[in-house]
Amino acid sequence: MFNRINNPKIQPDHLERKAFIYIRQSTLVQVRDNTGSKARQYDLAQRAKNLGWPQENIIVIDQDQGHSGASVVGRDGFQSLVSEVGLGHAGAVLSLEVSRLARSCSDWYRLIEICALSNTLVIDEEGIYDPNQYNDRLLLGFKGTMSEAELHWLHSRLQGGKLEKAQKGDLRFRLPSGLIYDPLNHIILDPDEQVQKAVRLVFDLFDQFGTAMAVVQYFNTNHLLFPTRFGDATKTGELVWQPLNQGRMLAILHNPAYAGAYAYGKTKTRTKLLPGEAPRVKGRTRRVKVSDWPIVLKDVHPGYISWDQFLRNLQRLDDNRTWQPDERRGAAREGPALLQGIVLCGRCGRRMSVRYLQDGSVWAYVCAQAHSQHAEKTCQFLSANEIDAAIAQTFLDAMQPAQLEVSMAAFEQIEGRALQVDQQWQLRLERSRYEAELARRRFYAIDPDNRLVARTLERDWNEKLAQIEQLEREYASLPKWIDHLLSPEERQRILALAQDLPAIWQAPTTGHAERKQLLRFLIKDVTLTRQDTTVQINIRWQTEAVTTREVARRPKFYEVRRTPPAVVERVRMLACDHTDLQIADLLNQEGLIPGSGGAFSASKVQWIRYAYQIYNDCPLAPGICATGQRGDGRYSAHAAAQLLNVNVSTIADWCIAGILDNIQETPHGPRWISLTPETITALRKPVQRRWQKHASA
Repeated sequence: MFNRINNPKIQPDHLERKAFIYIRQSTLVQVRDNTGSKARQYDLAQRAKNLGWPQENIIVIDQDQGHSGASVVGRDGFQSLVSEVGLGHAGAVLSLEVSRLARSCSDWYRLIEICALSNTLVIDEEGIYDPNQYNDRLLLGFKGTMSEAELHWLHSRLQGGKLEKAQKGDLRFRLPSGLIYDPLNHIILDPDEQVQKAVRLVFDLFDQFGTAMAVVQYFNTNHLLFPTRFGDATKTGELVWQPLNQGRMLAILHNPAYAGAYAYGKTKTRTKLLPGEAPRVKGRTRRVKVSDWPIVLKDVHPGYISWDQFLRNLQRLDDNRTWQPDERRGAAREGPALLQGIVLCGRCGRRMSVRYLQDGSVWAYVCAQAHSQHAEKTCQFLSANEIDAAIAQTFLDAMQPAQLEVSMAAFEQIEGRALQVDQQWQLRLERSRYEAELARRRFYAIDPDNRLVARTLERDWNEKLAQIEQLEREYASLPKWIDHLLSPEERQRILALAQDLPAIWQAPTTGHAERKQLLRFLIKDVTLTRQDTTVQINIRWQTEAVTTREVARRPKFYEVRRTPPAVVERVRMLACDHTDLQIADLLNQEGLIPGSGGAFSASKVQWIRYAYQIYNDCPLAPGICATGQRGDGRYSAHAAAQLLNVNVSTIADWCIAGILDNIQETPHGPRWISLTPETITALRKPVQRRWQKHASA
């Protein structure tokens, strides 16, 4: 042990200042288990006292326990030490060894530089060093370099050992729910039957629905729970049942252990500077592609799915992503557009999107990526209703030879799902009854007079019984699909319905997402190309075979509202001797429809005549008829008055009295009179009588 007499480097100026003792261990496990090292570091306070520092000037800094010395990030004690040294408050810095202060050369050399400027000594277990002396500074620098190199060697040896064990499949990881280690350290399926069935149900549902969120929704709808088996030291083997969420579901699908494979290197951590924060570097972990995993050992332990199914699940998850939609199909959604996600543009090859119009009743397939990204013209805009109808009919035609297989598979799938859900509930109730029975045995196993313990066990037993009652009520409130499916009548009904695939396809209970999912089982993608009057449809099946069809293009809006040529010709024919109102009545009686829809009216007929330049020989207004006689032979009131040599008022009186045959389309409107030769002979006056005004007296 050194003392001040044997070390002339310690001057009175050093003893007047404080001696800082820095204590650190890298992990909390070392703090808990390596008590000898911790005691040696605290003994440095006695060494400082032996070297001459009074007790009141000895400061122990130990708030960095459980922090690595590779960086100053998070080490508040070390930063405080550097501040005290820089302010000249420290006469010496004591540490068991250099690695306790810093394992980074940049941090170590900065501390030595500040100690040299403030004339502060550095003391470790082996000696006393003055940073102002060249030899001591050189030795301190060499120790710092060796400390950093030691950290690198330790890391390399540890990583090499992990890699060696991983290549043999001996490196242990925390296993996911459904897999455990047996006493021989082999991976086996969880012996709990309920756990196994819950895991298998998750993969079966994902294979059916194709999306992780649909599986989560199914679990929540049927009030199902998913197991979690803790593996830490405090809860080893404890099983907890929790609701399934999306994050947990994605973790299950991305874990190769369920496929019976051992994989190492699934994630990679890289350091990243965090702008806008205190200067520090933080690790960022990202998932590595399956093809880039360094170690993959297949079929090394039992699994729930095959490796091929694991890869298919990952591919489906990648297809469901909305990032870069031109490269991915996306999940089948609830919109009515049948080809959502699988339709390609026949001109540019890009993936087309769906645009809904008129509150979703009409939809179209649009290729507008060039327009949105490069301000170019929209490539294609195609009405989708006729296209979807053609695709659906082609799909149903292709399914006709396999209707029997489809019907049996549909029944087995429905029955299997119902059985799995019911089994999950039965196992859950069985577990709850076992826990209640266990609580009952514990209660009866104690001394009845020991009420301190008996009350607690009795309360636990009552809670278990209440839990059973609650689960039974919840189970009774759920629909019992299994009771219907097991009956022969229901089986025959489902088989008969499944054999009629078009009825299932068009049934209102079949959702849009289900139709799209059925379609994607057979069709890989559909390419649309707009032509002059048709749309060419190229259907690429999952077998890479291609089927080509053509459908007529939907007429444009103005073409839909245009009056049919037959109606125009009929109006032209009737305009010779009918009024607009008469023409409208005749067209309605004949069942003809105008381009705008609805029924014909006089204004619509008038507009058709105006648009097609059709002149009406039977107008309602007398001023339009220059001769005073219409095409149907009727005369205006003025023309009839001139022909009969009477006044217009006389004509009106005769019309009211019924002497003249006349028509009046509207009240107080003009009259059109029919005059036959007999009527003219009977009513014509020889001379038109003219009325004279009488002069006032």
